[in-house]
Amino acid sequence: MFLQNFILFAMMEGSDGIPWWNYPGLEIWKFVNLLLFILLGFYLHRRLGKPIKEGLRLRREAIKRELKQAKEERDAALAKLSEVETRFANLDAEVSKVSERNAAEIEAEKERIKSATDGELTRMRDQAKREIESAGKIARQELRQFAARESIRMAEDILKKEIGPAEHARLTARSIEELRGSQG
Repeated sequence: MFLQNFILFAMMEGSDGIPWWNYPGLEIWKFVNLLLFILLGFYLHRRLGKPIKEGLRLRREAIKRELKQAKEERDAALAKLSEVETRFANLDAEVSKVSERNAAEIEAEKERIKSATDGELTRMRDQAKREIESAGKIARQELRQFAARESIRMAEDILKKEIGPAEHARLTARSIEELRGSQG
């Protein structure tokens, strides 16, 4: 029934003399234009469809690869972020560990320096004692020599005052006799 009405409508001419193919609102040329456009699309699809389809497939695969790579990079970045956040969370503990380690190293260095200083002081004291003892020995020896020289000088002065020339000749002769007796 629809087809029959359409055929009757197509055969008749409008009341104002407009042909059926240019009836306002129907305008067949638009449908013809659409039909040509669709046919051209099918033709181009048949001729160029395979390269376009292949290009689209390659593009889809490239996008999938890029998405996969982006996901891997995101996962790596998230892992790195997690590691950094963990390190930041443990930063106070690490700082306290480093501080404790530094304090222990400082104490050990203080002890080493104190020990080295004590050893150096002991060595210097021993050296000073030896030098003092050596200087004392030298001073005592010089004092003895001085005392001996002064004693001899004083004895000579006393003898020169008390012994006259006659006594001197007698002592000299006696000393010569003793020397001859010890040789002979």
